[in-house]
Amino acid sequence: MRTAILALLAFAGVSVLSSGPAVARDYRYCLVESRFEFGRCDYDTLAQCQASASGRYAFCQLNPKIAFAERNGPAPRKVRRSQRHHRVQ
Repeated sequence: MRTAILALLAFAGVSVLSSGPAVARDYRYCLVESRFEFGRCDYDTLAQCQASASGRYAFCQLNPKIAFAERNGPAPRKVRRSQRHHRVQ
């Protein structure tokens, strides 16, 4: 009995240590139910979003974070103050 418990604890410890961190990501589509609230951005495909919106007063739209990123390209790189070039006169 003791060896079974120790084996179970060892297995649990290894599985916890070997799991990677959760990755936050932006989903492509958002379900909007009110014009005053943004909505839930939980959908990878338009079909998934439309299935959730079906029968409700709701609609689907492209996630603004993704839409602006595609339109504007990558965000500009920030420069530290110490790295800025100042004009010396």
